[in-house]
Amino acid sequence: MSDFFSFVLANYNYWIYITLMMIGLYAMIAKRNLVKKIIGMNIFQTAIILFYVSIGAKKGATIPIIAHGHGDHDGLSAGAVKAVDYINPLPHVLMLTAIVVSVATLGVALALAIKVYNRYKTLEEEEILTQVRGR
Repeated sequence: MSDFFSFVLANYNYWIYITLMMIGLYAMIAKRNLVKKIIGMNIFQTAIILFYVSIGAKKGATIPIIAHGHGDHDGLSAGAVKAVDYINPLPHVLMLTAIVVSVATLGVALALAIKVYNRYKTLEEEEILTQVRGR
């Protein structure tokens, strides 16, 4: 049992991401208000971004900027570069793109929610469906 608790404590960040993802998924599925669904989608996206950024981190590593990467000025090689000593920048760069897409998605979704509200005077899913079926 102590191994289980040490495993959970060693990976607490993953449990936080799973919890955030489940909160976002629950909000998208169970809530009937469109704004609550949109916020749930945003929480879900944020949890995924945090997860990918956390797996891109490495203890004891440094940023991947190599000083004098082409050897010294005499033309002699300074030695091979060890990739293990550097953080992989790809997950962080991809998540910057994902953040931009997330903000754009949130903006479009909220704009559509405003249009739905202007047309149906409500953001409740059941009332909108009732009005659509009644026409």
